[in-house]
Amino acid sequence: MRASAQWWSRAPADFEECAEAVEKSASKEAKTAALTECNAKFAGRRKPGGGYTYYDFMQDRSFDIAGPNPTAEEQKHIDEQYTIYLGNQRRSILAAATAAMPQPQARLKSDAPKVPLPQERPKQQAPGSEVRRNGDCAKHSFSCEWPRLSEGLNGLKKLFTTPPAKQKKS
Repeated sequence: MRASAQWWSRAPADFEECAEAVEKSASKEAKTAALTECNAKFAGRRKPGGGYTYYDFMQDRSFDIAGPNPTAEEQKHIDEQYTIYLGNQRRSILAAATAAMPQPQARLKSDAPKVPLPQERPKQQAPGSEVRRNGDCAKHSFSCEWPRLSEGLNGLKKLFTTPPAKQKKS
């Protein structure tokens, strides 16, 4: 049997080294599969100035970490931050829901029945006078239009009817 000769090849230290090795793969399918494996092995990404960063998509936030994968203590910190994030989300959702709800009306201190306010008594008009002045009437209301219409009809009657002739005494 032949022994595997991979003992002298060095494994990639982080995602970036792994991705570089993937680029040397022949087919597109092999590259995709190898890049997926790199993603599974290394959670962190190399920062330009040194160190690594971990992106938590659940919080849409990045965390600085020491190596290509978070340590147990770093993972604990990320999880604590996620718990805080969820609490803030819940509070903001509740605040938005509360703001959208109609606010209850302020209650009066006494539950006594409401008494209607007194209204001004209508002014008495002299018989035969105009029922309402034009300024006091709402437009096209029957009570205001009727007196004017009645006067107009009386005027038409006078135009089209002739007064009865006086009979001469014989």
